[in-house]
This record gives sequence, C-alpha cells and structure tokens, in this order.
Amino acid sequence: MSLRLGDTVPDFTQESSQGTISFHQWAGNSWVVLFSHPADYTPVCTTELGAVAKLKPEFDKRNVKTIALSVDDLDSHLGWIKDIEETQQATMNYPILADADRKVSGLYDMIHPNANDTLTVRSVFIIDPNRKLRLVLTYPASTGRNFDEILRVIDSLQLTDDYKVATPANWQDGGDCVIVPSLKDPEELKRRFPKGYDEVKPYLRMTPQPNK
Repeated sequence: MSLRLGDTVPDFTQESSQGTISFHQWAGNSWVVLFSHPADYTPVCTTELGAVAKLKPEFDKRNVKTIALSVDDLDSHLGWIKDIEETQQATMNYPILADADRKVSGLYDMIHPNANDTLTVRSVFIIDPNRKLRLVLTYPASTGRNFDEILRVIDSLQLTDDYKVATPANWQDGGDCVIVPSLKDPEELKRRFPKGYDEVKPYLRMTPQPNK
C-alpha cells in the first residue's frame, strides 16, 4: 500500500515498549510523528531516539505524540532502550513499536526492496488529529534525521491550517509568511492581515506571521 498526502492513515494494534497500542485510539486528538528504524542496536538510530526523547517538551507544546518503530521484537527493544538511555543520557519517554511480523511496515509501505527487502527504511510520517497524512520523509541509513526540521514543519502545518498563509523557503517560527494566491478580495485581505503586507509581485505577497 502506498500512502499519499491527505490519506487517512491505517489503524493497527501492535505491541510496543509501553504496552499494546491501538494506534488511532492512542493518537487521540494529538498530532503524531511516527518514525521507523531498520533494526535495533543501529548506531544512527540510537542517536535519533535519544534526540527525540530530549525534545519531548517541544513536541508536547505542539500537541504532538511521538512513536518509533523497528522490526525487532519487544525483548530486543527493551535491551536497546537501556543502551539508548546510557549512551544518549536521555530517558525513553515514548513507545517503540515491536513490528517483528512487519504488519505496520506493510501498512505504511516501509519496506523498499531495492534498498533492503527485509528491513524498514527510515521514514518519518507526520499525521494530524484527523488521522490524515501530512508529510512523509524517507532517509537513507547513513544520514541522521534532523528533528528540528520536523518541528519546523509541524509549526508550518499548524500555522497554515489556521490562517490563509503558506511558509516560504527556510521559514522559521516568527518569520514572514506568504499570503495564499487564492485570497484576492481587498476587504478580506485587510481583515485577515491587519499588520499589512508587501506585494512583491501580484502572486507573491509577504505578511508578518499572523499569530505573532
């Protein structure tokens, strides 16, 4: 199954390091970052899991739950968690799915045979509270993921869901935004953007971030 942006993500029930998880129920009214790993006891992933644990306050501020996945079994996960906590000086404060039967990997198209026909690729899925897929990133095994970028994307998604703006290249929270091209009525523009805007081109209008 190939998931596309805007699709409702599949539900599943699977064991994890924090007990059995029924995914949609566990997600509740939160955003979710689901990120996969090719195997336990892998060096790059060890650093990533520790980094996400340390960022929990930032995810909490954004109403985001994080959940990892590896195709090894629960006993292996529990051993790996000890290593993660020891080497990364972080407490594992979110679950790792034990996907030894590849059930979730199959549902989310995490097995890419041309890369490896048994292990999951290192994907990131951002899922909104309506269970809609909003972003997919897939990394090679050699490149650690940038979770500051994941937070930046979540900031952009949450902002642009609430206001008729988009975020330009290299945008950071607090930076100027782009007014969406479909918004043309002058009175609506005044109402929505009381701080004003700069019309660089008719299709490129920059405005201060509306919720700041």
